[in-house]
Parts: sequence; structure tokens; C-alpha cells
Amino acid sequence: MITVAILTISDSAVAGTREDLCGPSLRKRCEELGWIVTERILTNDDENAIAAILADRADRFTASLILTTGGTGVASRDVTPEATRRVLDREIPGIPELVRLEGRAQTKFSALSRALAGSRKRSLIVNLPGSPKGALHSLNVIAELVPHVIQLLQGKTEHTAGGNDGTVVETQQSGVTS
Repeated sequence: MITVAILTISDSAVAGTREDLCGPSLRKRCEELGWIVTERILTNDDENAIAAILADRADRFTASLILTTGGTGVASRDVTPEATRRVLDREIPGIPELVRLEGRAQTKFSALSRALAGSRKRSLIVNLPGSPKGALHSLNVIAELVPHVIQLLQGKTEHTAGGNDGTVVETQQSGVTS
């Protein structure tokens, strides 16, 4: 089962001068995919606050997938990638690379995204754009990858621990037949 926390990062949405359209759009799409949205959070474009929320949700494992929306551009207040990088155990660069590549079909500006993706403990964290159209398109691009990544992060792999250290050594001896 995939559980999702959605974090909308927007100074104007927090101030009430703009409605958060991304969070509800992402929630609807996640539910259509059969994923359970455990919470939606709204916060300012503040690196420390974003990092604290991401770390807390991953450390307490309140969601197997944490989606952020907003703050991935090049403006001075766009600090989501910096906050995300601070909390990741491991980056997964192929996810945002794929999103940027496929995003080219939507907008020529997709290459300007500084979004990241990676894992912290057993949670997958993915930065998405701050526009509803861009966020949904990006989620759709990676939707088929998410279940596999979640399974791997939760230890569900084909690899099992055996009686050895997992090392396979192949040797070739010249002139010797066995």
C-alpha cells in the first residue's frame, strides 16, 4: 500500500493571497491511482521549515511517498531542492531527469527545474513543480515507477540474505580442466 503526504510550499498560499490548487489536484490524482493520502501540509518557502517537515514525516514513516510541490525554480525564494538535499539519505537523480525530459512536452521551461528526488529511510521524497498542470504531469510521468521504488525502500527485493557474504568469485585457470 502506498501512503502519501503532500507538502505544498508557497508563501502566497500560506498568506492567503493565492489558493493552493496543487495540493488538492495531487491528492485527487493519488487517490485515482489507489494511493492513500495521509495528509496535506502547507508551508512557507523556508528551507529550515521544509527540511524539518520532510525529515519528520520520513523519520516517523507517516507516508511511503512524500510529494512536495513548489519552490523548485530559480527565484531566490525557491529553496525546496536545498531543503530536500539536506534530509535525503540517497538521491535518485533519474526521477527528476525523467520529469524534466518529459516536461519538455508541456513547457520549454522544464529544464529550469531544480527538483530532486531521493530516499530518507523507507520514504521516497519527490519534488514537483508549483503549478497544478506541471505537478500533475510530473506525477503522471513517474507514477509507474513509484510502486517499485517503494517496494525496494521497504526491503521487498528479490535478493535475500544467504549463508555467505553475498560475494561471487569466478576464477579462470589456464591449462587446467575440471
